[in-house]
Amino acid sequence: MMNYIWVGLVVIAVIFGAITGNLSEVQGAIFDFAMSAVEIVFELIGILCFFSGLMAVAEKAGLTEALGKLLKPVMGKLFPGIPADHPAASGIVMNIAANIMGLGNAATPFGLKAMADMQRLNKTKDIATDDMVMFLAINTSSVTLIPTTVIGLRAAAESANPAEVVGPIILATIISTATAIICAKIFCKLRWWKLENVIEAEKAKGTFALNESYVPWEEEKAAMAN
Repeated sequence: MMNYIWVGLVVIAVIFGAITGNLSEVQGAIFDFAMSAVEIVFELIGILCFFSGLMAVAEKAGLTEALGKLLKPVMGKLFPGIPADHPAASGIVMNIAANIMGLGNAATPFGLKAMADMQRLNKTKDIATDDMVMFLAINTSSVTLIPTTVIGLRAAAESANPAEVVGPIILATIISTATAIICAKIFCKLRWWKLENVIEAEKAKGTFALNESYVPWEEEKAAMAN
């Protein structure tokens, strides 16, 4: 679906550019943003490598396990389908912790790793589980308690009081995150979006596919132990 949306946007831009006589500007913008996309990807590779390594160190040091135990009551309610000792749980904890600290660049690789680990628990290839939807909803709601990046940008811009935005941001993040969690819990129980019903609909259309890399966590854990 996203492919059709992006193609549609490009086609509309070209058509209106031709109508208004700004086709050269549209063409230039396309190439400029294509170059920007490549630059962002290369920057993200470095960030991803660094914070993935940092996460591995945190796991070896027992930090993620300690955070997991601290947040276990909350994690169990929000992500009931993820075992407490699964790698996805560590990724989620580190992602949320980075977001709380306002470190968006650090949160991104943790989030990508968590999604990849959650897919290993997903029996379907192309249908997101309720846990994956909840994780995406929380990330989209921008859960932030200490907006480190924003404060740094305001300080760099010589703001008289760089930290004055903390109060409004905390209030906004509480409202947005609570709304995201409530909506995710409600929608996953509605007939149209209930996972079992979505799977049945995909089977009826002939587009359902099993996740070939799915392995029950207990089996995977036993294999790792051996």
